[in-house]
Amino acid sequence: MIASLISLTLLTHVVSFCAVQRKAAPNSIVFETKADLEALAKELNPTIGFYDPLGLADQNFWGKTEEETIGFLRHAEIKHGRVAMAAFSGYCVQSNGFHWPWPMTMDGQSFDIAGSPPEQWDAIPLNAKLQIVAFVGFLEFYSELAGSHYMKGGTPGKYPSFSDTGFDKVMPVDLYDPAKLFSGMSAEKSKRGLAVEINNGRAAMLGVFAFMSASKIEGSVPALSFIKPYAGDYMQPFEGNFNLF
Repeated sequence: MIASLISLTLLTHVVSFCAVQRKAAPNSIVFETKADLEALAKELNPTIGFYDPLGLADQNFWGKTEEETIGFLRHAEIKHGRVAMAAFSGYCVQSNGFHWPWPMTMDGQSFDIAGSPPEQWDAIPLNAKLQIVAFVGFLEFYSELAGSHYMKGGTPGKYPSFSDTGFDKVMPVDLYDPAKLFSGMSAEKSKRGLAVEINNGRAAMLGVFAFMSASKIEGSVPALSFIKPYAGDYMQPFEGNFNLF
């Protein structure tokens, strides 16, 4: 169910290239250009290199500069890669029957819902779905308003700390490194980790769509013939239990 919801966020731009995400000081400014994209593309995948068939790196979205547009594209790919990795892992976990041990709802309904991950999503109550959407919406809202914006010199992919705005009194731990285990990471190790994250995110995006394709079109992904078919509609996440009135 969670994997199905997360996969819905992949409907916006998915960019197949990116540049080095520099480890910036808290107040430093990071602007990247097409040349940066081309340089890292060869590091990430020497075989394919820089691949931009739609020419997105040459566009100026909303009349913005090249650097601002690339900041948007960089942030979009990193974020969608992270969401896809969570979706891929969630799909695998839920497909094998693992779930939270406590009740899902106040009336005691269990997380133990039979069926494939998308069927599990369809089966959970509407209020539970709305809570998930609201929480994700809050995270998006906060990331756009707090810290240095990725189109204004902020570091693409960096989620602002809750302590930056005093919200840590409500959310005491950050999304990234809540246990503060990586605060002393070297710049070289951080750069390598970010490159690995980008490649893993790209693979996860392909993997999630492979799961969805295999569940809807038999034989479309031969290696995933074991995926259970799904009769619902991925494009209608509230199908069957949503009513505006």
